[in-house]
Amino acid sequence: MTVTGDTNRIRAALSVDQLESWRTEFASDPAARLAMNAVTHTAVDEVALDRERMLGVQLSMSHRLDDWEAADQQRSGRCWLFAALNLLRADARKKLGVKNFEFSQNHAMYWDKIERANYFLEDMIELAGRAPDERTVMFLLEGVLGDGGQWNMEVSIFEKHGAVPKALMPETESSSNTERMNLSLQTLLRKGARLLREAVAADASSAELDELKTRILGDAHRVLTIHLGVPPERFEWRWNDDQGEFHDAGSFTPQGFLAAYSDIVLGDYVCLVDDPRPEHPKGRALTVSRLGNVVGGDPVLYIIAEIETMKRLASEAIVEGEPVWFGCDVGQQMERKQGLWSAELIDYSGVYGVDLSSTKEDRVRYRDSAMDHAMLLTGVDVVDGAPRRWRVENSWGIEKFDKGFCTMDDSWFDEYVFEVVVRKDRLPAELLAALEEDPIVLDPWDPMGALA
Repeated sequence: MTVTGDTNRIRAALSVDQLESWRTEFASDPAARLAMNAVTHTAVDEVALDRERMLGVQLSMSHRLDDWEAADQQRSGRCWLFAALNLLRADARKKLGVKNFEFSQNHAMYWDKIERANYFLEDMIELAGRAPDERTVMFLLEGVLGDGGQWNMEVSIFEKHGAVPKALMPETESSSNTERMNLSLQTLLRKGARLLREAVAADASSAELDELKTRILGDAHRVLTIHLGVPPERFEWRWNDDQGEFHDAGSFTPQGFLAAYSDIVLGDYVCLVDDPRPEHPKGRALTVSRLGNVVGGDPVLYIIAEIETMKRLASEAIVEGEPVWFGCDVGQQMERKQGLWSAELIDYSGVYGVDLSSTKEDRVRYRDSAMDHAMLLTGVDVVDGAPRRWRVENSWGIEKFDKGFCTMDDSWFDEYVFEVVVRKDRLPAELLAALEEDPIVLDPWDPMGALA
């Protein structure tokens, strides 16, 4: 059967002659055969590593804030929560006099999961008139209750549910390895979506839908609590600081504890993004449809900014003593033994003899790059007033890199960093004005809706 596409062109099959031509060409190319011999025995990243460029990424920083141990998200996608809690603990540990204090990442994930389950089921009720294979419904069903998130989503969690010391809700097997828990919850919620859709089709009342949704969420709560444990509602907080002095601070709720031990006002921050597509002009606000976790919580909002502005504001914050939450495409051009990032650090094109170069705009537009990981900028090397490289707290444990910290060349920031979170009072007037405008609304599947 002949099949044609939108161009009315007949689809062409690979011919035996073409395959034989490629085989002959490869066999006669010494560089291709040398590359094959190398890559079939050694990881391609090691073969393609530009040693001179790697040695150029030095570790020294003119301004460095971190003197604590890096955290470890283990086998989970909680980087966005770890990065935010690392920002909050940078403040809290000074108040507590404890160098390596951590807030409970398990506590934050627990509340994100249950809130996100409710958010999803509300979407399913609202979209019940659309077919399951309609693009928005299908997208939400496929991505239900993953581990990733964005800045405003964690603001919603912390403002509603607070935070607790890690010692009071420590890691569990499932918080550190979320796959099986997530699969069970996803099955439960997809079944719940079907039940709610059937109830809507049967003309169930709002009260009946609420009752059904509450039963589904009750089951989700049960599964989640079996995996993660019971979050504390009120607790006594006593500790010894690093000088050995004992402290008894009394009783706290999670909300009260966060307020007492962090002066960071989450609502004072805004997320700047580098969306390289010209149809989304700089200085405009944007949001992503159906992206969120807490019904009635902080809406996901970005301001599109020039990358140089993002770097300047991030650098100024670090110089003034404040780490910076940021999102990036972490796997690109990374030397994984030492934890180094630099644009063109790994020369895949040179190994293959194939041009793999592309612009940031094209990588975003054709789904070759998106923000998929969040970390914390804890240092910057400033030369003649401009950043030259950056120090990064990852959440992959202290056994990797420089005891868990990585070094980013400024060239990598240009190409693979997509977002930074800064205080609103740092914004220039033209970006501050964007907060008063109606945002551009992107489809749920837009690359700017990627979850870190």
